[in-house]
Amino acid sequence: MPFHLSPALWLLLACVLVQLFYAAYYFLPFARRPSEAADGPDTEPVSILVCARNELENLRRLLPLLLQQDYPAGFELIIIDDRSTDDTYLYVQQLTQYYPHVRLVTITSTPDGLSPKKYALTLGIKTARHERLLFTDADCIPATNQWLRYMQRGFHKPADVVLGYSAYAAESGFLNKLIRFETFLTGAQYLSFAWRGYPYMGVGRNLGYTRQVFQLTKGFASHIRSLSGDDDLLVQDAVARGARVAVVADAGAHTLSEPAQTWGQWWRQKRRHLSAGSRYRWSDRLRIGTFIGVNLLFYGTTIGLLFSRPDWVPLAAVWLVRTLAMTAVYHQLGRRLEDRLPPAWLPVLDAVYFFYYLALGMSLFLYRTLRWK
Repeated sequence: MPFHLSPALWLLLACVLVQLFYAAYYFLPFARRPSEAADGPDTEPVSILVCARNELENLRRLLPLLLQQDYPAGFELIIIDDRSTDDTYLYVQQLTQYYPHVRLVTITSTPDGLSPKKYALTLGIKTARHERLLFTDADCIPATNQWLRYMQRGFHKPADVVLGYSAYAAESGFLNKLIRFETFLTGAQYLSFAWRGYPYMGVGRNLGYTRQVFQLTKGFASHIRSLSGDDDLLVQDAVARGARVAVVADAGAHTLSEPAQTWGQWWRQKRRHLSAGSRYRWSDRLRIGTFIGVNLLFYGTTIGLLFSRPDWVPLAAVWLVRTLAMTAVYHQLGRRLEDRLPPAWLPVLDAVYFFYYLALGMSLFLYRTLRWK
């Protein structure tokens, strides 16, 4: 009897082949790229900008670490106090008395209809004294005191925009593992795509660009009324205008953030982040959507086969090949990004994440209202 596979199994196999293409073309070459040293040309001063609203405790942890950055050319640290009602103003004002390179920008109100964070960042950037701008968030910390050195090396590639990686702290519980997996997989995508010449986003927790880029894109003008996108939509605008993009993914250049503590917090955070995707260039949406889509189709087809009359042997073979290959690739990426998850958890997290992603997409389609903190 001739060998025969059902159409559903052929579809499953096609999904796996597309996933393996992404692994072989984007992920593995990026994972195997050599690390870079922190020392290098450090002749240009830098402006570090942190936008904060009611983040006093986080600033007490972050700012001493930023002030300890080892960077010979010098830097200024601009804290943008965005309508805080805690003692942020008093704390930063005290720092300015001891550190001349610490500066405070105070926002008392936001014009109607504008994104509060983008408006605050715009005013902060206008006060910056240096051409190179480096951004992080108040709830982050730099992984090392070489963070500034590493990130500034990206401008020497040469580049106008520098993309960094921001991980989440490891804690107990399944939610923490899922958040870290989602962050890791998102980072693997935007960093490896950019490394291949297809930059499409960055994260405001670890991002650098020049003042010229900000002026070239007219700041956040194209999306100033959108709550999300102060990072990825700016990268979109910059690339559309010919800006050069560099990737700095070494562990010393990372920032580390505290993850959401509840499913609800993470749900709201991810809805806000995903809402900017509709404004991406068509080619980027196709590239990202294909990767997400084939993974969703893989799991959906598998469920359909399990509830039909399955061909158990070929189904198990396809699943085994896909699981072993993608687990190995994710493990390699985790080593490259110094953001490791237990290998045994990777197949489980992968499946849960893509179903969670589907639920998020449906939520955004049905309910589009977003709120800023």
